[in-house]
Amino acid sequence: MGRGLEIDFETADRITVCSLKSQLSYLKEEVRMHVEEGHYMHPEDYHESMTKLIPSLETLIKYYGG
Repeated sequence: MGRGLEIDFETADRITVCSLKSQLSYLKEEVRMHVEEGHYMHPEDYHESMTKLIPSLETLIKYYGG
């Protein structure tokens, strides 16, 4: 039986960066729609996105070289 798929570290890092960038883009768009277009966003979600999630994702993306 095969051992499954193996990828090198550089490929794994690129996949990670793509995933993190996608999540960051989603959060920023969600916040933009809330601020600019008045879409509902729970106040706790807005606060968490602005103070923790977005800054943390930006830090992780930089760490992985994205």
